[in-house]
Amino acid sequence: MQTQIIELSYYPDITVNLFAPLSHINWSILLYSGDNNKHLGGRFDILVTNPILTLVSQHNITKISYNKKYHISNMNPFLLLKKYLHNTNIRIHNDCHIPFQGGLLGVFGYDLIRYMEESIPTIAQNDLLLPDMAVGLYKWAIITDHKLYKSYLVAQDNPKKILSWLYNQKYIYYKKIFLKQQFNIKQPWKSNINKHEYSKKFDIIKNNIILGNCYQTCLAQRFYTLYSGNEWLAFRHLLRHNHAPFSAFIRLPNKISILSLSPERFLKLHNSKIKTQPIKGTLPILENKQDNLQQIIKLSRSKKNQAENLMIVDLLRNDLGKVSIPGSIRVTKLFDIQSFSGVHHMVSTITGILEKHYSACDLLNACFPGGSITGAPKIQAIKLIEQLEPQRRNIWSGSIGYLSYCGNMDSNIAIRTLLTTKQKIFCSVGSGIIFDSKKDAEYQEIQDKAFTLLQPLLDKFY
Repeated sequence: MQTQIIELSYYPDITVNLFAPLSHINWSILLYSGDNNKHLGGRFDILVTNPILTLVSQHNITKISYNKKYHISNMNPFLLLKKYLHNTNIRIHNDCHIPFQGGLLGVFGYDLIRYMEESIPTIAQNDLLLPDMAVGLYKWAIITDHKLYKSYLVAQDNPKKILSWLYNQKYIYYKKIFLKQQFNIKQPWKSNINKHEYSKKFDIIKNNIILGNCYQTCLAQRFYTLYSGNEWLAFRHLLRHNHAPFSAFIRLPNKISILSLSPERFLKLHNSKIKTQPIKGTLPILENKQDNLQQIIKLSRSKKNQAENLMIVDLLRNDLGKVSIPGSIRVTKLFDIQSFSGVHHMVSTITGILEKHYSACDLLNACFPGGSITGAPKIQAIKLIEQLEPQRRNIWSGSIGYLSYCGNMDSNIAIRTLLTTKQKIFCSVGSGIIFDSKKDAEYQEIQDKAFTLLQPLLDKFY
């Protein structure tokens, strides 16, 4: 079937407004870059709902649901995705600039590494029981291009039927549901690791570095509180305070939602060209203009942050090398300083060219999870994280993104990401620890990152 592309009227918030009446429906997903994030890598918004097939991985198996039937697979989830993405008769537009022409879209949780690496111990508590992967296969999408100021319906189904359905949902939702919804935080945020406990865990990591067991390890705290109401309202509010180019809202079954305000791209694949942009190095934005300029200069000259960043650049070069054409990998930007909502980050850019016999699924499989949220060497850092963090990371620090029928992929690192389940909301934040790291500075970096998400919710909804 030939992919149909129909241009719609453009305005900056079109995808957010169209998504609102769908936000309560299971398997509705919005990838949001925002019209003001082009300089940070954001360009496209993607809205999907009503997948024809879903794949949910949990407890080392994947449940594939289709047409009210399902079966179970114990295949590597990424290779299973490859099977379903390429088992289609869809005819795509090869010369089209639109990156997503239908395909797979969803979340790949950090703990998927357990499906591929049997040596990871089972120590951290698996208390949330969230899926390790939740991905839908979608036959239509609303795409907004904030560079060309255009919006499109991309569909393999009858487009008139879809547009009519969208209009009816909008009417029903706004008139009967949306205006009545509220969101409330019921108590202040708490952390699963206090400062004294963080101090002891920091010392263990430093000792492992001295012994040569690792060079860097990302240690995270998890913040949590009770809430009630509509999570979409919380996401809309956070968007006003966090202009992140790789944001996402995902509604899953069992009253699970994901609110991601991620500034970090994990993997992009377009016409066989690979790009990854790890973030390592953070300082808060200051209100005074001159003081803030000094912050940027301080971060750009920080030997500690450069060393931390370079370790992950080398790790990602190695990961990309598993599936890239030999000699194609380049570091096109090293230690670039970019400013986001509330913080400055040090960002590097690595590119490569995918070998012809590999696909986006193979690329994900080779690089997952992103090195910027593990450390180096990756598997050794993951083993240490398992010993030190009290609970599993679940979806946090995994990835959210799409794999298109046309071969393209784009994905974030799921940092600055909140998870909700059973009327509890969770937000994990981490920092990378190397030999030169200072305990108080790393602890403060976590607080600075968390503040950009947690405080706006308290100010508005508590």
